[in-house]
Amino acid sequence: MTDDLDEPVAPGGDDPERRPRRQRKQVLLRLDPAVHDALAAWASAELRSTNAQIEFLLRQALSAAGRLP
Repeated sequence: MTDDLDEPVAPGGDDPERRPRRQRKQVLLRLDPAVHDALAAWASAELRSTNAQIEFLLRQALSAAGRLP
């Protein structure tokens, strides 16, 4: 008899916390300082990082335009 613990587990198995994260692209973005300050304040109010807020807004815009991958 074999023990289930001896079986190799494929990466990204059934456990969603063990799935490998997708690679993320790095983009240099130049912003007007006032726009950055407004984004940072908005992000802080929604408990997000500025980067996460920008990605959130871009995803909303892509979805509204029917272009979300």
